[in-house]
Amino acid sequence: MDAFYAAVEQKRRPELKDKPVVIGGSGDPTKRGVVSTANYEARKYGIHSAMPLKTAYTLCPHAVFLPVDMEEYGRLSRLFKAVLQRFSPVMEDVGIDEAFLDLSDSNRSPEQIGQEIKKEIMAATGLTCSIGIAPNKLLAKIASDMQKPDGLTIITERDLEERIWPLPVRKLWGVGPKTGEHLKEMSVHTIGELAAVPLETLVRHFGMSYGHYLSKASRGIDDTPLVTHWEPKSISRETTFQTDTDHWQTIAKNLADLTRETVEEVRERGYRCRNITVKIRFDDFKTHTRATTLEEPVDTLEAIRKAAFHCLGNFDLKKKKVRLVGVRLGTLTKK
Repeated sequence: MDAFYAAVEQKRRPELKDKPVVIGGSGDPTKRGVVSTANYEARKYGIHSAMPLKTAYTLCPHAVFLPVDMEEYGRLSRLFKAVLQRFSPVMEDVGIDEAFLDLSDSNRSPEQIGQEIKKEIMAATGLTCSIGIAPNKLLAKIASDMQKPDGLTIITERDLEERIWPLPVRKLWGVGPKTGEHLKEMSVHTIGELAAVPLETLVRHFGMSYGHYLSKASRGIDDTPLVTHWEPKSISRETTFQTDTDHWQTIAKNLADLTRETVEEVRERGYRCRNITVKIRFDDFKTHTRATTLEEPVDTLEAIRKAAFHCLGNFDLKKKKVRLVGVRLGTLTKK
């Protein structure tokens, strides 16, 4: 989906058309929070997801800032995914605004299928999407980003040299800022330049697993299947304080609330947990965790809260103020 959260807000607020819109936190750029989505008008000012709202406001003070409305975004997400499943029952859900479909059994042309999907999603949600169609997930992901917004891009294996290799190496799925900088130091700027690097060199720089991945991915090779069902490894919650605090009761109350919310989700989804981890980020942005593992899987609030506060007791909270507190329940097992 194209700039999904922002698109939803523009749909229900037509007066926002052609205005820069930023979605994140409580919608107040003077308070702490990060950008969840910025529409294409806002992105022209350098605003992007995960950017602090205060930074976004500095870049574009006349932008419209709105709070996150997960209930509405979730409703529209279910609508567009219901459309997708009418075209193929084999769907991998990779987030609230994105999915992969296996269309290999279809006897219609890729362009016809893509146009029909776009038409039905528009009818169901009033929103545009960008579709990438390719022989594998890796190339489809790249293709979906090539003609945003409202794009339909079809990539075949024959297109690799002319359409994929000239792209910046950061367009490759799994290449983040650190890897991008490392490759830049190796004079590798495009996917094609990466494809020309010997496998031995990539393994030496990035290790066996990631080196092999970069070598294969740069040549458009991806044999990963669609994952239609997965079990979560952990469930977590965290909150950032509007003002850094060393007030123990404030930290403890937030940890208790986060633990309660996380336990409720664990129980609703039919799991128990053994591992409890508490995360603290201090005012110098250094982040630390403390964890404990229980003898048996549990799902009771009392036991999990006791374990969480045991972890909290292992932090030194007297020297620095706290910016963020979080809790994660891991080693999940089904009841």
